[in-house]
Amino acid sequence: MPREAARKEKWGIAHIYSSVNNTIIHITDLSGAETISRYSGGMITTRSKDKGMAFPAMNAARKAGQEAMERGITGVHLRIRAQGGIKKRMPGQGAQPAIRALVRAGLRVGTIEDVTPIPHDGCRKKGGRRGRRV
Repeated sequence: MPREAARKEKWGIAHIYSSVNNTIIHITDLSGAETISRYSGGMITTRSKDKGMAFPAMNAARKAGQEAMERGITGVHLRIRAQGGIKKRMPGQGAQPAIRALVRAGLRVGTIEDVTPIPHDGCRKKGGRRGRRV
C-alpha cells in the first residue's frame, strides 16, 4: 500500500521571486523546463502600488497552488529569490505569505532554498564616490 501512495506523489519546484515592487510565483516540474503555473501580484491587483504587498502575493500563490494541484502536483520544493546582486538581498513583503498560501492550498513542502544571487566583486553600486546624498 505505501508503494502505491509513493508512486502517486508528483513533485515540482515553486520559484518565488519577491521584490519591493512585485511577487512572482512560478511552479515548474523538477527539471525546471516545463511551466505548470505562473502568477504574479500584478496579475491579481489593479493598483500598481499594491503589487509587492502580502495580500496579492497570497492570492497569487493560492491560485498557482490550485492550478498545480489540478495538474497532478502534490508537493513542491521552494526556491526563494530576492533581487540580489548589488541590490537588496532580503526578499520582499510577499515571500512569506506566498509560502503560507501554498501550504494552505494543500501542497506538501519539501526543501526551502534561498537562491538570491550574491555578487563576487562584480559591478559597482550606484551613488558615486560619496554615496547618495539626501
